[in-house]
Amino acid sequence: MKKQKIAEKFIKLLEIVETLRGPDGCPWDKEQTHASLLPYFLEEAYEVVESVDEENWDTVQEELGDIMLHVALQTQIASEDSKFTIADSLDTVNEKLVRRHPHVFGDKKTNEAFEAKQNWEETKHIEKNRKSRLDGVPPALPALIRAQRLQQKAAYAGFDWDNVDDVWAKLHEEIDELKSAHEAGDTENIKEEIGDVIFSMVNLSRYYNVPAEDMLRATNRKFIYRFQKIEEELEAKGKTLEESTLEEMDEIWERAKNK
Repeated sequence: MKKQKIAEKFIKLLEIVETLRGPDGCPWDKEQTHASLLPYFLEEAYEVVESVDEENWDTVQEELGDIMLHVALQTQIASEDSKFTIADSLDTVNEKLVRRHPHVFGDKKTNEAFEAKQNWEETKHIEKNRKSRLDGVPPALPALIRAQRLQQKAAYAGFDWDNVDDVWAKLHEEIDELKSAHEAGDTENIKEEIGDVIFSMVNLSRYYNVPAEDMLRATNRKFIYRFQKIEEELEAKGKTLEESTLEEMDEIWERAKNK
């Protein structure tokens, strides 16, 4: 890796952003604030996710560049307001990475990824003087991601099942409770138990070290593909969904599934 060349290119990005925000810069860029940029930043982050899902590495490369643009914009605005500079942000993250990896940069050794992350979470909790070990998981995260992160934080603190059989048992217990709520016609309890079933499924996903959010996105894509095959085949026959039977649609679904 030619670090000097990379540094020069990053400096070029900072200079471009500084010009865009300067007196003779772009009217749109000049009027942006920390808050106004957030929707675009989130959009770029999700575009990175989509590109990785599709394994489109050319697009991943492009979208990561867009993320760096947002970093440059946010720190440029902060610098203009005398809040902090990008150098401050780099100092903070560099120092934090060294401090929270004593097994790499210090004497505390471990070969286990779980233990390494456990050390990170414990150090972070102490540094930020947090009251709860669950603090620090943003409420704005998608619910599946947040559920998995909450469960991970609890697990790093030692609150976890002993083995996967216990996780399966808990999932079946929650499903049985959902069935009981359904049989009792208790709508409010049904809502609660559906949440508990989903939370238990996320817990199972976490135990297998599988990101629940990623897997649900994959299932969504699979559903879209199969349903669109139904629409395509029916349209080729001159029929609409409403004119077709469930059996007809299911037959096409199964063919798409086998492919």
